[in-house]
This record gives sequence, structure tokens and C-alpha cells, in this order.
Amino acid sequence: MTNRISTYKEFYPFYLSEHSHPLNRAFHFFGTTLVLILLFFYFKTLNGSFLLAVPFAGYGFAWVGHFFVEKNKPATFKYPFWSFISDFRMYFDIIRGEVKLW
Repeated sequence: MTNRISTYKEFYPFYLSEHSHPLNRAFHFFGTTLVLILLFFYFKTLNGSFLLAVPFAGYGFAWVGHFFVEKNKPATFKYPFWSFISDFRMYFDIIRGEVKLW
């Protein structure tokens, strides 16, 4: 039996270790960028189609990165809230240069 992570401070390093392959991080970065673009257009137009596309864009690219590149199970399955937060944290850490994309 594995120990369950109990704090976000413990979780984020684990999250980054599950995203060690640069191509997986790139899939996440692209998917999160697409999510932000879709949200922008949703709020600009209030067209629900943009909102419906958000989970497919975000999770679709992320899961391709996990299943086909990193070859691991997304942390979302075990830690959905912390994983959601960490997707955006890693995104902005990449922009700030704190996490390397390549």
C-alpha cells in the first residue's frame, strides 16, 4: 500500500516528477494555453461551445502526454483538485522559467 500525500506542499514535487518528460510538459502547456484561449472566447461571446471544449482541450492533451509519452497514470485520477491547481501552477512556472519546457 502506498502512502497518500496529505499536503499540497508534498504534492507539487510529486506532480512535477510525474511530468519529467519535456514532451509531456509541452502537451500540458499547449493544452492549458488552449483552455485559456477557449475561456477568453467563451467570456467574449458567451457561446457555450467554447466552454464545452475546455475539458477536451485541457485533459485531452495532458492525457496524451501521460499515456503515450510519460507512460504513467495522470495524478488527476487520485488527486483531482491538486492536479487541476498544479496544471496552472506548472504552466505559469514554465512561463516564469522556473520549470523548463525543454
